[in-house]
Amino acid sequence: MQTVSFRQMKDGTKEDYEFLAHLEQEYIDGLPDRILDALRALDNTLSGYQITRLEHSLQSATRAEADGADEEMVLGALLHDLGDDLAPENHSQFAAAIIRPYVRPEVTWIVEHHGVFQKPYYAHHFGEDAEALLERFRGHPYFESAVRFCERWDQASFDPDYPTKPLEHFEPLVHRIFSREPFDPAVVGE
Repeated sequence: MQTVSFRQMKDGTKEDYEFLAHLEQEYIDGLPDRILDALRALDNTLSGYQITRLEHSLQSATRAEADGADEEMVLGALLHDLGDDLAPENHSQFAAAIIRPYVRPEVTWIVEHHGVFQKPYYAHHFGEDAEALLERFRGHPYFESAVRFCERWDQASFDPDYPTKPLEHFEPLVHRIFSREPFDPAVVGE
C-alpha cells in the first residue's frame, strides 16, 4: 500500500498532498453509497415502534414525495433521523450536518430543528410545555415549513400499513444530491 512520507502534516510534500487529494476524491465519490448503507443500518435500531427506523424514514420520504415536495425536501424527509444511532440526543443536528453542503438552507434548518418541532405530539406526557419550546422559533422564515414537515410527514410515518416505497426507489435521488458540488452557492446560498 502506498502511503505518504510524513508523520506530521507540517512535513508533507506537494506529492504527498496530491496523492492524498486523489484518494480523498475517490472517498468523497463513495459518499452516496455510504449514506445508503447508513440508512440500511436504521433497520436495526430503536425498537418499540410498529415499524423500524428505516421504514419510518422511507415512509416519511414517501409521504413527502406524494405531497409534491421537491427532491431536496424528500431527501430531508428520508435522512432526518439518520443520526439516531450515533447521536441519539442530537440526532437532528447530526442529520442536518450531513445534508448541509448539498441542500438549500430551508431543508437543513427543518432537519436540524425537527426534534423540537416533534415535541407537541408527546411532550405533554412528560410535563413539558412544547408550545413554549416552539415559541422561540415563531416568526422564523422556515417555522411553518417545519410544522408542516413534522405534521404531514414525520409524526404521521409510523404506520405499518402505509404503502411505503422501498429504499431502491430513493437511491437515484441520494446519488444525485450527494454527487453535487458541495457548498455550491447556487444551492446553499452564500
